[in-house]
Amino acid sequence: MGPAVYILGTLTSTLCALLLWGGYRRGKKRLLFWSSLCFAGFTVTNLLVFVDLVIFPETNLYVFRLFSTAVSLALILYGLIWESHR
Repeated sequence: MGPAVYILGTLTSTLCALLLWGGYRRGKKRLLFWSSLCFAGFTVTNLLVFVDLVIFPETNLYVFRLFSTAVSLALILYGLIWESHR
Protein backbone atom coordinates (compact mmCIF):
# COMPACT_ATOMS: atom_id res chain seq x y z
CA MET A 1 0.00 0.00 0.00
CA GLY A 2 2.88 2.38 0.82
CA PRO A 3 4.39 2.49 -2.69
CA ALA A 4 1.01 3.34 -4.21
CA VAL A 5 0.62 6.27 -1.81
CA TYR A 6 4.12 7.53 -2.65
CA ILE A 7 3.38 7.35 -6.39
CA LEU A 8 0.03 9.09 -5.96
CA GLY A 9 1.70 11.86 -3.95
CA THR A 10 4.28 12.33 -6.69
CA LEU A 11 1.62 12.43 -9.40
CA THR A 12 -0.51 14.87 -7.42
CA SER A 13 2.41 17.23 -6.86
CA THR A 14 3.30 17.02 -10.54
CA LEU A 15 -0.27 17.80 -11.58
CA CYS A 16 -0.41 20.77 -9.20
CA ALA A 17 2.89 22.11 -10.54
CA LEU A 18 1.71 21.78 -14.14
CA LEU A 19 -1.65 23.44 -13.46
CA LEU A 20 -0.01 26.30 -11.59
CA TRP A 21 2.53 26.74 -14.38
CA GLY A 22 -0.28 26.83 -16.95
CA GLY A 23 -2.10 29.45 -14.89
CA TYR A 24 1.05 31.52 -14.73
CA ARG A 25 1.56 31.31 -18.50
CA ARG A 26 -2.02 32.46 -19.13
CA GLY A 27 -2.29 35.22 -16.55
CA LYS A 28 1.33 36.19 -15.79
CA LYS A 29 0.61 36.32 -12.06
CA ARG A 30 4.01 35.96 -10.45
CA LEU A 31 2.69 34.20 -7.35
CA LEU A 32 1.57 31.34 -9.60
CA PHE A 33 5.15 31.12 -10.87
CA TRP A 34 6.57 30.75 -7.35
CA SER A 35 3.84 28.28 -6.42
CA SER A 36 4.58 26.14 -9.46
CA LEU A 37 8.28 26.06 -8.54
CA CYS A 38 7.35 25.08 -5.00
CA PHE A 39 5.21 22.18 -6.18
CA ALA A 40 7.90 21.09 -8.62
CA GLY A 41 10.18 20.85 -5.60
CA PHE A 42 7.52 18.88 -3.74
CA THR A 43 7.44 16.52 -6.71
CA VAL A 44 11.17 15.97 -6.30
CA THR A 45 10.68 15.38 -2.57
CA ASN A 46 7.93 12.82 -3.16
CA LEU A 47 10.02 11.08 -5.78
CA LEU A 48 12.90 10.91 -3.32
CA VAL A 49 10.58 9.38 -0.73
CA PHE A 50 9.64 6.65 -3.21
CA VAL A 51 13.25 6.02 -4.18
CA ASP A 52 14.40 6.05 -0.56
CA LEU A 53 11.74 3.78 0.92
CA VAL A 54 10.84 1.49 -1.99
CA ILE A 55 13.63 1.22 -4.55
CA PHE A 56 16.70 1.56 -2.30
CA PRO A 57 15.51 0.87 1.26
CA GLU A 58 19.05 0.15 2.44
CA THR A 59 20.18 3.71 1.68
CA ASN A 60 19.20 6.80 3.62
CA LEU A 61 18.12 9.79 1.53
CA TYR A 62 16.52 11.60 4.44
CA VAL A 63 18.88 14.57 4.27
CA PHE A 64 18.24 15.01 0.54
CA ARG A 65 14.49 14.83 1.13
CA LEU A 66 14.73 17.50 3.82
CA PHE A 67 16.89 19.68 1.59
CA SER A 68 14.49 19.52 -1.35
CA THR A 69 11.57 20.32 0.95
CA ALA A 70 13.46 23.27 2.47
CA VAL A 71 14.30 24.64 -0.99
CA SER A 72 10.66 24.29 -2.07
CA LEU A 73 9.40 26.12 0.99
CA ALA A 74 12.07 28.79 0.60
CA LEU A 75 10.88 29.40 -2.97
CA ILE A 76 7.26 29.94 -1.97
CA LEU A 77 8.30 32.06 1.01
CA TYR A 78 10.47 34.22 -1.23
CA GLY A 79 7.61 34.55 -3.70
CA LEU A 80 5.14 35.53 -0.99
CA ILE A 81 7.49 38.15 0.45
CA TRP A 82 8.52 39.48 -2.95
CA GLU A 83 4.91 39.80 -4.18
CA SER A 84 3.73 41.49 -0.99
CA HIS A 85 6.20 44.35 -1.58
CA ARG A 86 5.22 44.96 -5.18
